[in-house]
Amino acid sequence: MDHKLDDFVQKLKSSAAGNLKAVALYGSAVTGEFHSKHSDLNVLCILEYADAARIEALHAPVEWWLRQGHRAPLVFSTEELTRSADIFAIELLDMKTHHRMLYGEDVFAALTVPLHYHAVQVERELRTDWLRLRQAVLTAPKKGDAYLSLMTSSFSAFAALFRHALIAVGEPPAENKREAIERVGRFAHADPSGFLSILEFREGKRKQREIVIEGTLQRYFAFVEAVADEFDRQLDARK
Repeated sequence: MDHKLDDFVQKLKSSAAGNLKAVALYGSAVTGEFHSKHSDLNVLCILEYADAARIEALHAPVEWWLRQGHRAPLVFSTEELTRSADIFAIELLDMKTHHRMLYGEDVFAALTVPLHYHAVQVERELRTDWLRLRQAVLTAPKKGDAYLSLMTSSFSAFAALFRHALIAVGEPPAENKREAIERVGRFAHADPSGFLSILEFREGKRKQREIVIEGTLQRYFAFVEAVADEFDRQLDARK
């Protein structure tokens, strides 16, 4: 992994020249929860200028990176990163907390994330992702494989939101996904077993045949609803 990242950074430097200011690795590859089957290598590129011509200059290294099986990097200009903390509070707080600089100065050292906007974003995204889950359940084929895929594909986003929900109500950040699920379950007085089953499946600790999928889906769905409702109540009480 490090060898490929080094190659990618060198290709970016060659193509962007002086316009490339920093490259950072963030996400599960930094937190220690990376699983090759379910996780991506998340890379952030900071450019001095991010106009169309300078973005196009990165086409060749990004195309090479995509061929290696990774998603395209996230690109910000230096000014955009500073001015976006109120809009992308969840994402930038994650990056500030867990990142590894691959090139350039640490762009997160002086970055301030306003926690008021963070709480609003958590509330909005919990509700939005819960509604998306409801629609997905409504339209998915009534088959175990489809339901399992729905849960595994939505798991990471919800686990991140659970961790941020705890932060938004003033609790210490969870160290990993399991801790976040268990703690937010206590916060919402909800049964976390559906989410813990999917976590163990993603980690390779549980086989599909060992999961009662419809029951797991019901608990998974109910857990999201309970967390979203309790978080709303907590925020309303603070206003």
